[in-house]
Amino acid sequence: MSPSSSRPSSLLLVPLLAVVCASVGTGCASATRMSPEDRASLDRALTGPDADQYLRVSAYLTPFFGDGSKRLLTPYPPEDVRLLDDTSGKPISPGAIQATVPAGARVRITKVEFPTAWVVTERLLYTPRSWPWVYLTVEGAPPGEQVVLVLPPNLDRPLDFRTELEKTLSPHSLKDQLDGFSAAVKEAVRTKKLVADMPADAVRMAWGPPETVRRTLEGTAKNEEWRYAGERRKAFLTDGRLVRAEEAGAAVLP
Repeated sequence: MSPSSSRPSSLLLVPLLAVVCASVGTGCASATRMSPEDRASLDRALTGPDADQYLRVSAYLTPFFGDGSKRLLTPYPPEDVRLLDDTSGKPISPGAIQATVPAGARVRITKVEFPTAWVVTERLLYTPRSWPWVYLTVEGAPPGEQVVLVLPPNLDRPLDFRTELEKTLSPHSLKDQLDGFSAAVKEAVRTKKLVADMPADAVRMAWGPPETVRRTLEGTAKNEEWRYAGERRKAFLTDGRLVRAEEAGAAVLP
């Protein structure tokens, strides 16, 4: 089998945020509305004085869809990644997990790439090419690999961009926070697992930020139901502590 035959057909892949190309000659419409001045300022700051960061959550390294030159950094398992759909609207997996990088690992931002018309045209079709990409070097990743964190589209202001970035990266070391957890919780965070009675911060560090949170009161108890993309994974907390979790309908707590 040739290398190209193992790739999914580009005709079956469409970005979640549709980018319509009129023709090869005219290229694609820009998928960012942030001003050129704001983009340049963000890039200078994030690759300069703010370049050194720490992983706020434990994350996976996976293939980068059809681009063999890059790796995707994501807090979510491949089954829950929602960056590309096929023509029937089903999410496409980026590929199998290749490594796990624990929360607190050092990272360095090397480039911030916005989906301008030119950039979208240059990116491979079977990638999330209409989304902003943040290029990183990651502690523990094989040297020389291009690691990419993909941020959501429609981040029109620098503050919105930084807020989204800080869901995954932190400018400050997490050592004190991690050292405050029990040994069992620290190990669960490191391996992206859950254990009963984990504090909410540790659940977020292990599984990543939830897509939605449903809050209810039961007497004096404050309950939260965290739902992740596709609702395949759910975590249930009471008074800030994990009491139950599900993955594909099955209980996951030991």
